[in-house]
Amino acid sequence: MARVHAAAFADHGQIWSETDLAALCAAPTTHSVAMDDMGFALIRVIAPEAEVLTIAVDPTAQGKGLGKGLLRAAMALAEQHGAETLFLEVAEDNVAARALYAGAGFTQTARRRGYYSRPGAPAVDAIVMTCSLSAEKSGKPCKN
Repeated sequence: MARVHAAAFADHGQIWSETDLAALCAAPTTHSVAMDDMGFALIRVIAPEAEVLTIAVDPTAQGKGLGKGLLRAAMALAEQHGAETLFLEVAEDNVAARALYAGAGFTQTARRRGYYSRPGAPAVDAIVMTCSLSAEKSGKPCKN
């Protein structure tokens, strides 16, 4: 996981170490979805809410629908664990990820100014996006 995360976020300065990932995965509220050895997603579920912690796809596999598959699987997993709402934070300049989330029905609900610091570059805002996993609660669920 650390190798994929490092490759996926090399240009963004948000790399999680093996130790970071092990600590996250050890938490009983954290759940993972993996696609071969080319990508994974981590979510945290504290029902009725869930958070996408990360979706990482090896750059050699990007643009082939793997991220979309991981997001769909993460959404289903969150719902299986009792989540009704799913949220995430994404760097404002991560255009591909923002398009992926918007295409799945996420909408922007907040902005965190200067959230992502990057060595030698200005900080980037985090866009907070949310979707409902339950049609009963919102009438308009995300598309998983």
